[in-house]
Amino acid sequence: MIEIDHVSKVYDGKTVVDDISLTIEPHTIAVIVGTSGSGKTTLLRMINRLVELDAGMVRLDGEDNRTIPGYELRRRIGYAIQGHGLFPHRTVAENIATVPRLNGWDRRRTTEKVRELLSLFQLDPDAFGPRYPHELSGGEQQRVGVARALAAEPNVLLMDEPFGALDPIIRAKAQDDLLAIQKHFGTTIILVTHDMNEAFHLADKIAVMDGGRLLQFGPPDELVRRPATGFVEAMVGAGDRPFRLLSMRRVADAAEAGEASGPALAASMNQQDALAELMWSGRPAAPVVSADGTMTGRVTLDALLKRARGAP
Repeated sequence: MIEIDHVSKVYDGKTVVDDISLTIEPHTIAVIVGTSGSGKTTLLRMINRLVELDAGMVRLDGEDNRTIPGYELRRRIGYAIQGHGLFPHRTVAENIATVPRLNGWDRRRTTEKVRELLSLFQLDPDAFGPRYPHELSGGEQQRVGVARALAAEPNVLLMDEPFGALDPIIRAKAQDDLLAIQKHFGTTIILVTHDMNEAFHLADKIAVMDGGRLLQFGPPDELVRRPATGFVEAMVGAGDRPFRLLSMRRVADAAEAGEASGPALAASMNQQDALAELMWSGRPAAPVVSADGTMTGRVTLDALLKRARGAP
């Protein structure tokens, strides 16, 4: 658990983080969004004390982060940034092994962790381990950067615009990789982005900041249904709200008893994609199948349109 308790930061007389309090539950993904200069990166960097706070407290599982030596704190918290920050003179394997070696892991344990992470990110350890960063694509470099941040098995991973430099297709794959990795390790992730689509795709909860202040912190559907301010509503995108709601829910949640003809839709598909498929194909309904191929019912065009209008 990460508790940010009335935290503030002032630079040259200007308050850039203004009395912010929020609690991030264990094993969840919290995304901080806001315009440039809103204070989101400063808030993130106060968690691992790359920026020292001026007021308030940050607690990690109840422990004040100021009681932990800075170098030790930063070894315990993974940190991934835009552009990956890999050491150019070290191989991929050596980059990922950096913090485990600083923590005194033996060679066998370190090698096993490097191979595990490369495999999880769908990078062949034998092919990619000996390469240098300049021999990788941008997407591959970013995956290695996240793997390095996870190598010492941190309970917390901080990410500052980690996918901002990637093209849309590679970025979508990187986001899906992150969700799979978070599920695998159960890591608590705090991610800063200016991209609301990314926030809605990844977050269990979203924090919206403006002018150093926290305007709202809650689940994505709460921000869509009940934006706390006009700024939050604008960030969410008032015109896109019906589709935001659908994109956050699975077809399984809208399935009902009954049969339908034509190709089946996966229960795990989001409702926005299901609506697009039904409208494109001109079908009033489609069968729904679970991951193991079992038919679980159907989803109807009427039901999805009703949900887009905000009905449960």
